[in-house]
Amino acid sequence: MNQRYRSNSPAVRPGLLWAAAGLAASWLFVQARTRQVEREHPPEGKFVTVDGVRLHYLERGEGPALVLLHGNGVYAKDFELSGLLDMAARHYRVIAFDRPGFGYSERPRSTVWTPDRQARLLHGALREIGVESAIVLGHSWGTLVALAMGLQEPDFVRGLVLMSGYYYPSVRLDAPLSSPPAVPLIGDLMRYTVSPLVSRMIWRPVIKRAFSPRPVAERFSGMPVWMALRPSQLRASAAESAMMIPAAMSLARRYGELKVPAVILAGTQDRVASSGHNAERLHEGLAHSQLELEPGTGHMFHYAHPDKVLAAIDAIATQVGEPVTLRSPGAEALARASESGV
Repeated sequence: MNQRYRSNSPAVRPGLLWAAAGLAASWLFVQARTRQVEREHPPEGKFVTVDGVRLHYLERGEGPALVLLHGNGVYAKDFELSGLLDMAARHYRVIAFDRPGFGYSERPRSTVWTPDRQARLLHGALREIGVESAIVLGHSWGTLVALAMGLQEPDFVRGLVLMSGYYYPSVRLDAPLSSPPAVPLIGDLMRYTVSPLVSRMIWRPVIKRAFSPRPVAERFSGMPVWMALRPSQLRASAAESAMMIPAAMSLARRYGELKVPAVILAGTQDRVASSGHNAERLHEGLAHSQLELEPGTGHMFHYAHPDKVLAAIDAIATQVGEPVTLRSPGAEALARASESGV
């Protein structure tokens, strides 16, 4: 037996050497592409540090505060490319965060970044930059964070716009397949070597599925692919894939407690988060919600209908009125008189 092992072992060594060489080459390539994409696409916004976590955000416009929370796999630039950020900035003070681990925001490994934990951190960041109340819009995974913030801070969140969200647990084959890069040690090895390469190969079909049944929007070509494939962002994306089902399960028990008004937007042909299982069901479970279903539209609702997203934001703003901090002295006096019945 020992003789057989010794006779086979020389054949094993070259295979191990080739594997090690392949991993080393992959590591060098990923490092080079990461440095290149960060050099070509440096931070465009501002930074705020809360609880020791440095967050990056884009800010445009003036008026009532509107917070935009992106989905998994992208970062705040997604709202800029769709045109929604600049459209909304004509009437609102728009703040689009890179959620923890995405874009240029940090994601410390010492914390499990559930929707509730992200909501607390982002609320602290908003208070730090002088926002006293806001309408909060979430897309896809960002809807879970928006809902968590609405549940935690009903006096701060004036209303919610929930777009293409995943609100209730369901069987998702993509979740376990996307989660391994978040596993300690083996996941670290993967996301610095093979995971970015595999993710690059499947990028196009994944994006095509998100936009389906419409073609991929030409504006989305401005999304720097390797920003999403950096090891740090792959870890955040994988962690959120692993957390998606339990996060929805945990939040779903509390939806009935939501006090703030919400507009729910969904495409009837969303292949990522079924509108029937998610949007329609959530609408039935919320006391103060409006449902807008758009035929022939998939997951990337804000690219297909940015005007309808803005109309939903305006509907919430009209419903809840102007923030007290933005009222003129005359309007404030009139509001006080109205509240007192004079």
